[in-house]
Amino acid sequence: MFEITINDKKLNGDDSMTILDAAEMSGIKIPTLCFLKGFTPLGACRVCVVEVEGANTLTAACSTPLRADMVIKTHSPRVQRARQSVLELLLSEHEGDCKFCSRSDDCELQALALELGLEAPRFEGEKNHLKTDSSTAALVRDPEKCIKCRRCVAVCSQRQGVGALFPQYRGFATTIGPAFHSDLDSVTCVQCGQCVAVCPVEAISEKSHIADVLRALEDPEKHVIVQTAPAIRAALGECFGYPPGVLVTGKMTAALRRIGFNKVFDTNFSADLTIMEEGSELLQRLRTVLEEGKSAALPQFSSCSPGWINFTEHFFPEYIPNLSTCKSPQQMFGALAKTYYAQKSGIDPDKIVVVSVMPCTAKKFEAARDEMCDSGFRDVDYVLTTRELGKLIRLQGIDFTSLPDEEMDVPMGLSSGAADIFANSGGVMEAAIRTVYELTTGKELPTENLHITPLAGLDGIKEASLRIEGTKSPWNFLEGVELKVAVAHGLGNAAALLEDIKAGKRNYHFVEIMTCPGGCIGGGGQPRFTTDEVREKRIAAIYSEDEGKPLRKSHENPAITEIYAEFLGEPLGEKSHHLLHTQYTRKE
Repeated sequence: MFEITINDKKLNGDDSMTILDAAEMSGIKIPTLCFLKGFTPLGACRVCVVEVEGANTLTAACSTPLRADMVIKTHSPRVQRARQSVLELLLSEHEGDCKFCSRSDDCELQALALELGLEAPRFEGEKNHLKTDSSTAALVRDPEKCIKCRRCVAVCSQRQGVGALFPQYRGFATTIGPAFHSDLDSVTCVQCGQCVAVCPVEAISEKSHIADVLRALEDPEKHVIVQTAPAIRAALGECFGYPPGVLVTGKMTAALRRIGFNKVFDTNFSADLTIMEEGSELLQRLRTVLEEGKSAALPQFSSCSPGWINFTEHFFPEYIPNLSTCKSPQQMFGALAKTYYAQKSGIDPDKIVVVSVMPCTAKKFEAARDEMCDSGFRDVDYVLTTRELGKLIRLQGIDFTSLPDEEMDVPMGLSSGAADIFANSGGVMEAAIRTVYELTTGKELPTENLHITPLAGLDGIKEASLRIEGTKSPWNFLEGVELKVAVAHGLGNAAALLEDIKAGKRNYHFVEIMTCPGGCIGGGGQPRFTTDEVREKRIAAIYSEDEGKPLRKSHENPAITEIYAEFLGEPLGEKSHHLLHTQYTRKE
């Protein structure tokens, strides 16, 4: 430790800290644009410059380590003028009309201009005129709005290990995007939307389905139903001023009814169904190996996260046989809405429009996949992100905070707490084990409050094991088996885990992988800005939702029992295999 002086205040620090760290510790706010906590600082935007005594030039606070006896001024007149000039130059190249920008109420560049007291443009800079890229099902790139902060590059390369975006050329000609100005659909992009989640402007955004949904709602011939993913209820409130982690399930339901949806259902219903199918698939693979002595693709990998599926198809195609054949809960719901629900309600499936509200931009890509139409109709018609739902509620003039709490419609709105925790990294695994353990032993999972603590939290790779004892017929082949499981979130962590499995360094029976950090609660379609602190609050809210439900295991959901009795027959049966399962293929 050594002493520094920052704005005439003495402070102890060490050389592992930056000037930005020291300022934050002192309660001093230094503006930033390119900086992302947890990533290698670039010092690219120069908005965070400070004055260091003895230095010839101003210094980037985000990337400059502390040294003993440093004397720092963070808001001197020289610093303030420099920051204003930097921002004015950025604004001079930024092509965009703030009056009509969807990020105008959530734009870091605009907010910083106000904070630094910029009232009128001083410079009229030359602008790069580049085409908008809307080639993918999920994302839209507008390079004319890009301020070259490189945040998207950092998350795509360092966190996700995909590398679809990269700086090209130099100086004024610099652009951020796929190589050779290619469209996103021509490179390996998993469409996870983590780039969207960190972009300070609107250089990259989700492809909006709001207009499509409104047209469907206005059509008297259409029966429009909506399903909501578990992560939405712990984040939607942030769009209306609630702090992170406030559950708004009832208000969300009320808002969707007032928007005009004919039925408000829950993706949690099909999450419970996923556990029945995926758990049965795991038991089938284990039986093949342990009882029949044959080979089966183990470990089995979860298949709920479409970005992860896309990643596997591109980067690890040798593990496609290990993927669960289960569709995601979103797609299972859509397939059943246009078969089971249509039949039960006496509605022509051709007139049913299924809208999903998801925390994930890749769900738009998933809904558009060629495989997702086994009912004879497209499973899911439109997907809204959490942010889009917030905009739609405001567009319809609904005062969200004053809404009463309402219940979802039945039968496809009833779910267990196990379905809620699908939102969290480790939640799918925990939900599956709750059911698999009880089905095979007849006893409840012997853990505190049904939770598997090692699988919770934000560690990138988590693992646990559980000995199965006291099995009942026909599951005796599992007696004494140490069930080994792992969880990874963020595709960079997933790649590291897969390489270890490939090298024989790790051995598991079942692996859950989520594309986004923290799982769906940190999805690319969630309200910005998602830090680890925000993720932890959303995670806690989801666990409290689970713990507060009378049903906490998927196999106890009476609506699931009913759909098997009335329609599907049994898990992995002929009808469920046709409607609820799929296959994936290698992609170049």
